[in-house]
Amino acid sequence: MIPLLRTPEERFADLPGFAFAPHYREDLVGFEGMRLHYLDEGPRDAKRVFLCLHGEPTWSYLYRKLVPYVAAAGYRAVAPDFFGFGRSDKPVEDAGYTFDFHRDSIAAFIERLDLRNITLVCQDWGGLIGLTLPMDMGRRFTGLLVMNTALGTGDQPLSPGFVAWRAWCAANPDMAVAKLMGRACPLLTPEEAAAYEAPYPDGSYKAGVRRFPQLVPDATDAGGAALSRRARDWWRREWAGRTAMVIGVTDPVLGPPVMRGLKDIIRGCPAPIEIAEAGHFVQEWAPLFMERALAALA
Repeated sequence: MIPLLRTPEERFADLPGFAFAPHYREDLVGFEGMRLHYLDEGPRDAKRVFLCLHGEPTWSYLYRKLVPYVAAAGYRAVAPDFFGFGRSDKPVEDAGYTFDFHRDSIAAFIERLDLRNITLVCQDWGGLIGLTLPMDMGRRFTGLLVMNTALGTGDQPLSPGFVAWRAWCAANPDMAVAKLMGRACPLLTPEEAAAYEAPYPDGSYKAGVRRFPQLVPDATDAGGAALSRRARDWWRREWAGRTAMVIGVTDPVLGPPVMRGLKDIIRGCPAPIEIAEAGHFVQEWAPLFMERALAALA
């Protein structure tokens, strides 16, 4: 059994705007004994499931404004926390976090819950991981809501903005998550920014947070790069579901130029919904786009 940390439940008490019941699984195939947390809102027998995958350094708290729109439309919203994030267990060793570790755990989660007719909702690492899943999961996926993300194919140069961000993360291993989120999302209250830090009582809980920036494939033989190139081909040639794309325009790393390149990859992707005031964590601006996104996916 690998060493794990589990954030005390009292850290999640009274978080602003987050009155969702927690759900847990400890029986994911290949991850037995590790507890994964997820939100599960809306009818369990809904005809469509919106699978919401967060990125770095966030957790399912990022979807607190988006999930109610999905549930109000009569759909089911499922938002897991990657291992190392949120209420999910946190392996202590940085080296335990790999592209395949994260991808395999989400695939096991989908299969354990037997999710079908899935609309993948993804941003940041939620996209780097999530966009590689549908090609290998049969007919489970039928929709896509994609926001400020990319495929980590390893054959394209990383942007200077991301290289600078990765270097900052390496130099600051005890990441100040609340301060980072407050700077990136000026609409957050201090209490909301602090909620993003809630899963991490101290730096020992942040191995997963530290690792994500270093895992972005930067060479063709990097972990996840071959998978991502195969996914790129699949989205171009095979994807037949409905798509909505939302762009947070002020994002300096994964903003309009990157997202328009991704649009050209995704077969049948319509014109993006651009949110001028939104940044990288575009889910924080969900009230400005969710009605339009749901209409595009209907």
